Amino acid sequence: MKIGVITDCFKKSHFDGIKSAAKMGLDGVQIYATTGEFSPELTEEQKDKYKAELRSNNLVVSALCGDMGGFGFEIEKDNPDRIEKTKAIIDLAVEFDAKFVTTHIGVIPENKEEPRYKVMLSALTECGLYAKKKGVTLAIETGPEKAKTLLNFLEDTKGGVGVNLDPANFTMVTGQDAVEAVHILKDYIVHTHAKDGIMLDKNQDPTDVYHAFAVGGVDALNACSGFKEVPLGEGQVDWKNYIAALKSIGYDGFLTIERECGDNPEADIEKAVTFLTEIIK
Repeated sequence: MKIGVITDCFKKSHFDGIKSAAKMGLDGVQIYATTGEFSPELTEEQKDKYKAELRSNNLVVSALCGDMGGFGFEIEKDNPDRIEKTKAIIDLAVEFDAKFVTTHIGVIPENKEEPRYKVMLSALTECGLYAKKKGVTLAIETGPEKAKTLLNFLEDTKGGVGVNLDPANFTMVTGQDAVEAVHILKDYIVHTHAKDGIMLDKNQDPTDVYHAFAVGGVDALNACSGFKEVPLGEGQVDWKNYIAALKSIGYDGFLTIERECGDNPEADIEKAVTFLTEIIK
């Protein structure tokens, strides 16, 4: 397996994040690509500068993050613009030889008869078919629903849609065993996030958690009293068995470090690199 990091987690520019990742001896970086300094609006000159920086630091792009925040693809009237933006990010991924675009899509209803299910399925089917045509997989990040609900949804798409497995989101929000989730989602896992956390309230409603995130963003998520994100190895993710499960299904892709909070994210990322290097031997 390869180890990467999300450049935004360094809390500095993407260029500086790329340099920091290289100094830590990482294999690749994931770049947030929806808005800001890296997005589909990049000029050809800007793209060339990023490509040169990645080459000079011997890094590849493990994935682009196409997360647009809000309610994902839950709201039908918002989806035409979100679909077009997603397609533009997929095109950008192709330019950077990235095979995956990760995103939160909202909360998938367990009941397929809920109107929101069909709205989300329609959007993801269109985006997935576009991604497939481009040789890219649009990877849904795990979070608000149990693995079986996500699997049922994936099986209703028409290709080009996979999973970005975040074990902490399962562990600290839904209470799903991440090891079990690997085996349930094994045919769809294309990218993973290396994050850790602790569930503080077993009675929390994951839908409420992610809808709070939709309204208030990462700050609202980090302020949630039902769980706590912690440095890698200090939470409730069963890393030894989780990595063993990934190996058992033949996964040999990226473990991309994500640290969304903390006073010293760079130190936490460096600790995570050491932790993962030891555990994947």
